[in-house]
Amino acid sequence: MIDFVQLQKIVKEHLEQDRAIRTVDASGPTLEAAVNEAAALLDTSVRRLEYEILERGSSGFMGAGKKDWLIRAYEQARVKKVELSEEDVSEEAASDAPVIIDKDGNAFAQRWPDGVFLKVTPPVGKGKRANQTHALHALSAKDITEFDMDIVNKLVDEAEGKYVKVAEYEHKPQNDSMGSIVVDEHEMKVTLIVTPPGNGGCDMTLDNYHSLLVQNRVYNGVKEEFLLEFADSPVYREHVEVAEGIRPVNGKDAYIKYNFETDQTKISLKEGANGKVNFKELNIIQNVVEDQVLATKIPPEDGVDGKTVTGKILPARAGSDIPLPIGSNVRAGDNDDTVIANINGQVIIANGKINVEPVLTVEGDVNLKTGNIIFLGTVIIGGNVEDGFSVKADGNIEVKGTVSKAELDAEGDIIIYQGINGKGGDKKVRAGRSLWSRFIENANVEVGSMVVVTDGIINSYVDAGKSIVCMGKRANIMGGRLRAGEEISANVLGNPTSGTETICEVGFDPKSKIELDRLLAVKASSAEELDTIKLDLQTLINTKKQRKTLPEEKEAYMQELMERRQVLTEELKKVEERIEKVQEFMNSMQTRGKVSAAKKVYTGVKIMIRDVKEDVRSEYRSTTFILENGLIRVTKYEEPDELAQKGLDGYSSH
Repeated sequence: MIDFVQLQKIVKEHLEQDRAIRTVDASGPTLEAAVNEAAALLDTSVRRLEYEILERGSSGFMGAGKKDWLIRAYEQARVKKVELSEEDVSEEAASDAPVIIDKDGNAFAQRWPDGVFLKVTPPVGKGKRANQTHALHALSAKDITEFDMDIVNKLVDEAEGKYVKVAEYEHKPQNDSMGSIVVDEHEMKVTLIVTPPGNGGCDMTLDNYHSLLVQNRVYNGVKEEFLLEFADSPVYREHVEVAEGIRPVNGKDAYIKYNFETDQTKISLKEGANGKVNFKELNIIQNVVEDQVLATKIPPEDGVDGKTVTGKILPARAGSDIPLPIGSNVRAGDNDDTVIANINGQVIIANGKINVEPVLTVEGDVNLKTGNIIFLGTVIIGGNVEDGFSVKADGNIEVKGTVSKAELDAEGDIIIYQGINGKGGDKKVRAGRSLWSRFIENANVEVGSMVVVTDGIINSYVDAGKSIVCMGKRANIMGGRLRAGEEISANVLGNPTSGTETICEVGFDPKSKIELDRLLAVKASSAEELDTIKLDLQTLINTKKQRKTLPEEKEAYMQELMERRQVLTEELKKVEERIEKVQEFMNSMQTRGKVSAAKKVYTGVKIMIRDVKEDVRSEYRSTTFILENGLIRVTKYEEPDELAQKGLDGYSSH
């Protein structure tokens, strides 16, 4: 046997030869502070530390009884991937070869009831072998000073990864390490907490841990590899997860795979050599033919059952089936898994169903000969829409000529090959989605998504849910009021001569802004009327106090005023509540909002982003206005979002 003095000498010699393994004791007011101190002492990072808690700290009470945390820490063995040279393996073999993780050998000592046992593990890959220092260090950590050195050396040389008895010790069962298992209420996670052995106490074995699990009816999801490593190097007084149940995986629901573009805004804007957009080739209308398969239903999938740590089955939900979205002029296929067109026409989705809508074609103008047009589908007009007429469509409206002082109303898109000249009338052009036109002049336009114009917008009122973009060579905005949710962009904003002011407002929902303006006007009018009524009432009340009575007609008038005051008060309350809701909705919008001019912005243009206003007092060239820290800033010109490269809303412009 070897005595303590000899042990100290051997350990000192080996530590001087191999500085790879070092252990330090560190302390701190918190566990984190103690770990950081240990990392500094070992000159390594916190992530590479392994440690055991020797003493748990305490914050005490009112400053009394405060105690630092005490840990014993050492650096983990380095793990790295094997690097193979091109000479070693071919490219094909390298792709198929398993990745070998390099891991150093190590030594572990355990005190069990029948003695002290030592295990030396072999290295993996290009890892370093464990040496005598590792073994002596492991024994020293267990306060073992007398052992059979020959057996230790043999274990180091053979490195078979098996525990072998190397010493005797006086076992004190009352000081044995103890473990307890905690199974969560859903039986999906199991944690283990272990107390360290005291003087003469023994360590828990891997079998002890398995017995604990069995005693608590934990049979599934045990993390065996982790438990094996934990048994060699336990972490004391900390909850560690040693088992986890398998959660059920619900089956995927059935879904519809469409054979056409369901997003009506994804079209191709083709720009000619002259910089103009050829609206004749937009292909917004998706034509289909009779018996064409429009969509296929992908069936639902079964789920995969889960299991708790105690073996209870957790049934998974099978995917839900859905009906085929059969609308008008379509039918189900033979196996009820496809949607097929019954007629030639335009395919659209309305109310979640696939429909094939016929297209109404007007060869010439919309005038006295045709009358007003109302059609549940798409309307294509070969000529103009003349003054005073209206075209209303449930789908798209396509006009190959000019729209004069007329009304257009489409639930889908509106495409006007020439342009709109509203002549300052009260007729409105409204599109549920977007509008494309060569020009807009003296008109009133409202769209749900975007307005795209090539030759400019003059003295018009234009509202767009998303953007207003002038993208041609003469794409100027001069006069009028334009409102868009996200951006307004043109070559030139305003004009050099005095005239109708140009107002650009972005960063809010135009419909909500219109409603808010209306509500604020109603509030102001009602409040003014209410103030007048209150003054008149006060006058009548004062007169009645002085004279003790009022003439019959004055009494009736006072009663009428009181009733009107009650009505106005209630209406004003409702209006204020609605104003608050609209303002909350507008404030919740995450729209950035910007106004851009590729070439020039003239003085007199009024910019409003969200609720911040700015009057342009000097000319700017190639600039973009944005809102930053509650102020409107002038920045470098920004192209319309993805327009130049990919086209508006992601369309390709090439």
